[in-house]
Amino acid sequence: MIRLLLPILLILSSWSFSLAQDQVIRFKPKVEEDLSTVEAFAATITKEDMRRHLTIIASDEFEGRETGTPGNDLAAQYLANQFIGMGLPKVGDDNSYFQNVTFTWNSWRNLKMNINGQAYRHKKDFISFPTRNSDLPNLTTDEILFLGYGIDDERYSDYKGVDVTGKVLLIYNNEPLKKNGKSRITGSKELSEWSTDWSKKLRTAHQKGAKAVLIIDHEIKKMLTESLKFLIGSQITLGQMDDPKTNFANSAFISTDMAKEIMGDRYKKVIKARKKIQKRGKAKSIALPAKLILHQGKDERKLIGRNVLGYIEGSDPQLKKEIVVVSAHYDHLGKQGSVIYNGADDNGSGTTTVLEVAEAMAIAKRNGQGPKRSVLVLMMTGEEKGLLGSKYYAERPIFPLENTIADVNVDMVGRVDDRYKETPNYIYVIGSNRLSSELHEINEEMNEKYTNLKLDYTYNAEDDPNRYYYRSDHYNFAEKGIPAIFYFNGTHDDYHRPSDTVEKINFEKMEKIGRLVFYTAWELANRAERIKVD
Repeated sequence: MIRLLLPILLILSSWSFSLAQDQVIRFKPKVEEDLSTVEAFAATITKEDMRRHLTIIASDEFEGRETGTPGNDLAAQYLANQFIGMGLPKVGDDNSYFQNVTFTWNSWRNLKMNINGQAYRHKKDFISFPTRNSDLPNLTTDEILFLGYGIDDERYSDYKGVDVTGKVLLIYNNEPLKKNGKSRITGSKELSEWSTDWSKKLRTAHQKGAKAVLIIDHEIKKMLTESLKFLIGSQITLGQMDDPKTNFANSAFISTDMAKEIMGDRYKKVIKARKKIQKRGKAKSIALPAKLILHQGKDERKLIGRNVLGYIEGSDPQLKKEIVVVSAHYDHLGKQGSVIYNGADDNGSGTTTVLEVAEAMAIAKRNGQGPKRSVLVLMMTGEEKGLLGSKYYAERPIFPLENTIADVNVDMVGRVDDRYKETPNYIYVIGSNRLSSELHEINEEMNEKYTNLKLDYTYNAEDDPNRYYYRSDHYNFAEKGIPAIFYFNGTHDDYHRPSDTVEKINFEKMEKIGRLVFYTAWELANRAERIKVD
């Protein structure tokens, strides 16, 4: 029986191994004889290959690719296997395709809030971020101190003459504005850091000895929508780069209904105090007799995430030291219980597109016609946790940033938004002219010459309320003075939802965008002079 079964088992084992190899490495091994032009290399970027890659990357097997999870590790290994199949060298840590990133994983073990005997629900009535809080079990108080806006500035201070040691503070979000709309802090309509960086209030409260801070947010539902990716699963911070001296008072953003419950019969008194602050800039604190029970049970642990690196060395002996980065983040939101957030568009589409661009570059190189400058294909983790993978690379680059001439970033390019339902051949272009007019011109020229997509700059406006320029990985390069361009299809009803799945992807559109990304990166890598930062 054993002698009969052994050959069958060997055949099955061999078949399984071949299937696994076929699933993860599908590099085009043969180069056609007429493959000698940039158009021919771009033509290797196909919707069929994109569908195959994305079907795997956004599969249930990868469980939503949340940073620090086994599903994310599977995705990272899949990407590395593609680079192996392309014949790319190992340039990462310990002779690998990976740059290891240390993260601190933060999650709520038990989070409860009760005011005057009434229980309130997290992610509905209030929001509390584990990365900005310490483990705080069973805080109980019979008094909460209203302290205006929680600001301590030389131009305006809520803390002057007030001892907040051991107290729970109730404050308003943002900062006081005069009747003409100008800030009492800046003296203009431009808001100060007290509004743009709410953690500044928490640091100040901690320094003053406060135990916890409750921040009134008039648009708690909007904040919940904007912060959903930070509230699903766990929150992550960069473990090796956090400042151990940066401490925060425990905190929660609360709804106006919760604030009214705290204020009780002193509600009108608080409103009157707020109006006086706005009108005269005169701070006033008010003791509020309210019973609060706050339990913030937190788990924290260290973990390793991985950026994945594909390197195509330049062919020119002088120019190859300069680097063009082509980037995408491969992480997504993971899963809640049994519900998987597959993230086909966000950002399986960008990951797949950049894989195809990498392959086209690798084919050109193997055909003896590779780019003159080197190209680093950078697949980043931790984007959904706050652009962390790109931040880590920007602080600890594999190749010197002074030699990095541009970042070409792809984040969500597989869907069509409502504006372009009838004309899907478009792409939003963000950041192309922020640091280099040449980068903008190159992308325009490549599109006019080869792809003829509608280039929409709506979200590149400096007053764009969505602030997308600051919300994807290219920004960590731009902050270092490196020109960056960001390709984006806009949002849709499935954004950050379990319904962001492969069958809704427009692969024909993706193919055209992938080719534009390739042409732009190719021109950056081959032009005689490095683009100027102007």
